[in-house]
Amino acid sequence: MKPSLGLLFLWLLSSGGNANHLEEQGKLKALRSFQFSCEQAMLPETPSSSVHALRPADIKTVTAIGSLQRTPGSGIHHEDLLQSTGKSLLEVSVETLAALISSFNPSVLHQSPPSGTKAVASDSQAIDLLHQAEEIVKLMKENQMMDFQNDWKLITVFFSAENPCSSCACTELQNCLLDNVEKLKAVLDFLYKMVPKAFVNLVDSTELTTSSLAHQDYNNASNPGRNECNCVGEHFTLDDNILRWSYQDAWEKLLESERYDQKDDFTVVLQPTFQERNLLLKPDKDGFITASQTQAENLEEDYIFIAVGLWNNMMEPVGQKHPYDFTKMLQVQCPSQENPYLFTYRNSNYSSSLETSNAKEISQGRIYGTNVSCFDRDPSDTVPVSVHNLKPADIRVIAALGDSLTAGNGAASKPYNLVDVLTQYRGVSWSVGGNENISTVTTLANILREFNPSLIGYSIGTGKETTVNASLNQAVAGNRAEHVPAQVRRLVDRMKNDTRINLQTDWKVITLFIGGNDLCDFCKDPVRYSPENYTNNLQKALDMLHREVPRAFVNLVTILPITSLRELYMPTNNRCPKWLMRHLCPCVVKPKDNSDEFKKLVYFNRKYQERTRQLVESGRYDTTDDFTVVMQPFLTNVKMPKTQEGLPDRSYFAPDCFHFSQKSHSQAARALWNNMLEPLGEKTDNQQMEDEIVLSCPSLAEPFLRTYKNSNYTYPKETPNYGSQLLCEDRSPSSPPATSVHSLKPADVKIIAALGDSLTAGTGIASDNLLDLDTEYRGLSWSIGGDASLENVTTLPNIFREFNVTIMGYSTGIGSENDSNAFLNQAVPGAQAEHLPAQARNLVRLMKTDPRIDFSADWKLITVHIGGNDLCNSCKDPNHYSAVNFIRRIQETLDILHEQVPKALVSLVDVMDLLPLRQLFVDTQVQCPTYMADYLCSCVLTGEENSPNLTMVREVTRDYQLGIRRLVDSGRYDTHENFTVIIQPFLQNPKVPFGQDGHPDVSYFSPDCFHPSQKGHSQLAKALWNAVLQPVGQKADSFDFAADIVLDCPTQNKPFLATYKNSNYTHPPVEPTDEPIENWGSDLSCSEQAPSSPVPTSVHELQPADIKVIGALGDSLTTAVGANAADLQTDWRGLSWSIGGDGTLETHTTLPNILKKFNPNLFGFSTGSSEETAGFNVAKKGATALNMTAQAHELVELMRRSSKINFKEDWKLITVLVGGNDLCQYCLDKETYSVQKYVKHLQDALDIFYKELPRVFVNVVEILEISGLRQVAASSSECALTAKNACPCFLNPEENSSELEEIERVNRDFQAEALQLINSGRYEEREDFTVVTQPFFRNTLLPLNSNGKPDLSFFAADCFHFSERGYAEMAMALWNNMLEPVGEKQTYNNFTHDRSKLKCPNPEKRFLSTLRNSGFRSSVLNLEKTKPSVPYWTVIVAAVAGVLVGSLFIWLVSGRRIKRHQHETDTEKNTKMTTF
Repeated sequence: MKPSLGLLFLWLLSSGGNANHLEEQGKLKALRSFQFSCEQAMLPETPSSSVHALRPADIKTVTAIGSLQRTPGSGIHHEDLLQSTGKSLLEVSVETLAALISSFNPSVLHQSPPSGTKAVASDSQAIDLLHQAEEIVKLMKENQMMDFQNDWKLITVFFSAENPCSSCACTELQNCLLDNVEKLKAVLDFLYKMVPKAFVNLVDSTELTTSSLAHQDYNNASNPGRNECNCVGEHFTLDDNILRWSYQDAWEKLLESERYDQKDDFTVVLQPTFQERNLLLKPDKDGFITASQTQAENLEEDYIFIAVGLWNNMMEPVGQKHPYDFTKMLQVQCPSQENPYLFTYRNSNYSSSLETSNAKEISQGRIYGTNVSCFDRDPSDTVPVSVHNLKPADIRVIAALGDSLTAGNGAASKPYNLVDVLTQYRGVSWSVGGNENISTVTTLANILREFNPSLIGYSIGTGKETTVNASLNQAVAGNRAEHVPAQVRRLVDRMKNDTRINLQTDWKVITLFIGGNDLCDFCKDPVRYSPENYTNNLQKALDMLHREVPRAFVNLVTILPITSLRELYMPTNNRCPKWLMRHLCPCVVKPKDNSDEFKKLVYFNRKYQERTRQLVESGRYDTTDDFTVVMQPFLTNVKMPKTQEGLPDRSYFAPDCFHFSQKSHSQAARALWNNMLEPLGEKTDNQQMEDEIVLSCPSLAEPFLRTYKNSNYTYPKETPNYGSQLLCEDRSPSSPPATSVHSLKPADVKIIAALGDSLTAGTGIASDNLLDLDTEYRGLSWSIGGDASLENVTTLPNIFREFNVTIMGYSTGIGSENDSNAFLNQAVPGAQAEHLPAQARNLVRLMKTDPRIDFSADWKLITVHIGGNDLCNSCKDPNHYSAVNFIRRIQETLDILHEQVPKALVSLVDVMDLLPLRQLFVDTQVQCPTYMADYLCSCVLTGEENSPNLTMVREVTRDYQLGIRRLVDSGRYDTHENFTVIIQPFLQNPKVPFGQDGHPDVSYFSPDCFHPSQKGHSQLAKALWNAVLQPVGQKADSFDFAADIVLDCPTQNKPFLATYKNSNYTHPPVEPTDEPIENWGSDLSCSEQAPSSPVPTSVHELQPADIKVIGALGDSLTTAVGANAADLQTDWRGLSWSIGGDGTLETHTTLPNILKKFNPNLFGFSTGSSEETAGFNVAKKGATALNMTAQAHELVELMRRSSKINFKEDWKLITVLVGGNDLCQYCLDKETYSVQKYVKHLQDALDIFYKELPRVFVNVVEILEISGLRQVAASSSECALTAKNACPCFLNPEENSSELEEIERVNRDFQAEALQLINSGRYEEREDFTVVTQPFFRNTLLPLNSNGKPDLSFFAADCFHFSERGYAEMAMALWNNMLEPVGEKQTYNNFTHDRSKLKCPNPEKRFLSTLRNSGFRSSVLNLEKTKPSVPYWTVIVAAVAGVLVGSLFIWLVSGRRIKRHQHETDTEKNTKMTTF
């Protein structure tokens, strides 16, 4: 049999059969977080005789030893933390492994670690590991419950690679390594000699040690004196990581030598442990690092996580084991049928042949000299005064700045001597080393010495930047761009203080190469390491050189494409230290191919290169004749050097597979020299390191180091002009003034306005970096911007100003729609069609109240463009973003303008087809942030070309466009002479611009490659102007960004803005309307409707068809008052959304009618309106949270007494919704109806179910935002009267009063505290019980009619309860919520009739969604208690941060708060919805 067992059950099993008694019930409760389902094997009749065939069931005893030292001076002691949990890692690991093994052998014993190991001591107090081994052997021999000679033992040895300060405490790292290895070898030798029948796990516990140091560093940032270890900077990290890897590597080699495999009953296996994880400093739910008592209380859970990871690695063959981290939910692995034993080196068929197999790879000559064959090595006749006339022999001083690649780390290290990578071989550094001479060591300095033997400044030998040997090589290992200004300061001071150097007259070559460490860590803090900050730091450094160092030629070497480093990391058949590479450069080697993280890396890398080029080409450093900065791009497109077999050639790298070997240093020196002699515009930018590089010589014609000036190179124009010419002769207004919109000349327009999204708001138009994408450049917006004039800024208003200089309404400068300079530009970034009516109302209000506008007399041109954000989200919720809903919102907007705005021509720009923009994100040669595609527009920019999502978007785009055409062609807006709506269709078919290189031209777009740049906006403005003049029926329906668009002019025959009438265009016939809706039923046809077989025992594997019983608690909403709209006295329970069973789904949409499609024998639903047929609906009119306990008891007793159900075996579904009456009466008795009381009563009811009901899935429906009732009440006098009586605390307060603010806050707190209760873990310890929040009511669109008022067909006559139509919407939303994973649940309800809104279970995951099966390890889904910035029932308000700009901030914050991003609540899905 193969049962699904919770680990708690295993724990109890082990306790029952263990003479040592594992802890009492309730201990190690975190085990319940793990899934464990293994074949329960019979105990073997005879245990295995060989350790290489050892099965879990053979193990009789589990124990552990270990030295977990902490660093002196730690801010928090491990002792303090362990006292709060009462258990050490040793104890928890032993108990956890014993609990797991008890599934196979219930009588397994666990031998507690020796006394004194529970608390972790400092170095001076540490219990000697060998002494622990002796003690544990003694204890096992004395244990009367075990047969020491014949029982199999599992022993885990935790060891550390020395405390984190060892690398600076020891003068010889190699000695540190050997000492520690010998100590541990003595322990294993002792176990090997003294313990028969033993499987020994070796686990590296260094991460536990360094966690203490990390906390120390974090807490002592302001008090560095407390840190007893004086190592500083990233170089210390390099030291420590190399030592740790060397330690592990030494043990791998030891175990591979089979030292402990000479006997058939003993083995030692090195097990990987967790990686890059600090137990004491794990991010909390908000993503911030903490080390509080709360973290200490969770330490035991983390120890269990470590032990489960250890168990899983015991199930994996050697060579295939993987480290694990806390970001992943671990599944407990089982022994396979093919390999039912614990894996050892021998039964894994593991052999280490890496060094021999890669012999070719590392074979290399050790002489790296070259010849300089240049005949002319003479200096200039007189010392040149211009840097553009500088010959190599004129150079007297050489210097360099950078990081470990310039410091020479590991450059001359022997293969596999990893510790020697810490040695800085500055004498062979490519750009400044001066060891020996050019015949043996090729460096730039040695090349220049062939021209000027008196060259000074080069470094020799080894040592840090502070040594005399370093000279003017001031590169610092581990430095980033932010550190270069400090390097410049030291360099300048050294030059000034060097008596050999005449700072004013000596010519200097300074090489700067930096950025590798920035890219290696960029994902940890994308803002700190952004391309902008990288370039700004370079600028600071170069500015200092420019200001303080005369006569200087600066080489700025472009950062290489660092992703090639992954080619050394990925293969399994080389001896590159993968663990070390992960620590040295995590942001490069860890991301998966084609992941967003990888795409972001590529983008940052390219932007580093591009912005560096832009900095130099700005001419900033060419203002004096004795100084220049020249980009040397030979590394820009360098590729990984390969062997003849096509494998990455490690001979070009130091032993860490990260730094350059001397072979690479020599090649880099040659390539740099050649670059310096190549003219700008012709420099090599793809030097391949494996190629033979012959040193070039200065030519007779051009003997100088090449600069922009002596290369006759012109830098690209920095500030392009985006103005236009308008050649129209007739610019006069109509005379007499126009009285009809169909005879409107451009000069007649006095007011210009616009509605829309980020395109019209001007997002990112003038941005030169991603950090600026939250700026709205409204003054440059294509349809409404009015910055400068047409001469240099092309926008629609600037064109109209050529006809009428007094036109007003255009926006200027930057800012939001609420700023005064936005004027009549009411577009909002992120806006969707649903937000457009609110924008229209705001626009009308502004025009009516502005004294400069004669609202009745002035002609107005209003441009409307929307739909991009709807398309970007259409695949996520097809119903919400359906064409029907989209057109309804467009109609509502146009209706507002039609009814309220006289003398207006509305230019409705058609929905843009966004699919062509995919070309910007799929072309790998284009420098676009492809990692942001999902944030910017996931439905369009992600996925395969023929994916269902793209097909859907393509169809929706067509439907949007067709729907708009039908709406306008209906003639709805041509009912009088002073108003019309004209479709401008040019964006129906946009064409992405391409450059001469055949790749998309991103100059037309902002840095996100999604929003147009000013160049793009200029083209859009021209196209829009021409469209306004083109006759209807003859308008362009395509747009080419790169086209040469000439501004048209009104003609003598057609002097007017084109309309249907003056274009002689006839509207097509109006299509017939749909038939009236007969009922509020739904259609549902799901392929998977069968129940589980067998019946599930876990609520996390519950399918809809498994539910046999349904019940409900609540108030009048659950008794369905108002379902018959005219009768407010009767409880129409049979129509109740959550438990009514009248009719069928086709006529009445309720949760039971949906479930009856899966299980026709469902029991417990209500029918009719009498108490006798209420079933398990125990809701009562007027009930508050106080009544929930009584209702819960009543429901339990009804179920217990029912003869129709199997109380213990039948799965039950219970829905709870309560709180409306509490809120409505809150102001009358704040104590009785407080948030605390509400949550306490809800908890008491859930506790009853948890204690007394088996097999239950509980829906807790989040209470809605009742403040929206104010708008419903205001819709009619009848509603105001009845609703005020029903809910005085929401309806009586005045607008903006403190009373209203308080009740709205309490409403939100009801939601937040209830969610916190449910996600606290209180109800997660039973396998057959769960409570899930269904949040569809959190943010819901208020249903509006065609007049923009609340649609009362959704409400009963009291304007408080719902009608059957409204209840049907609730049922559909509840059902869909139940199928949606936690964290992805829809948090709004769109009140639009659609019989096909119901979802089917996902074929790949058919279960009702719970926290656990949604992938959450712990309950961290808490709703933030914040006061909303707008009332939650307001009609589709504007000013909501949208997908396009808002997503950028999500990306920026995610670098710091990656955990929060992974566990965000289901509020994240719909932050832009108006709430209900």
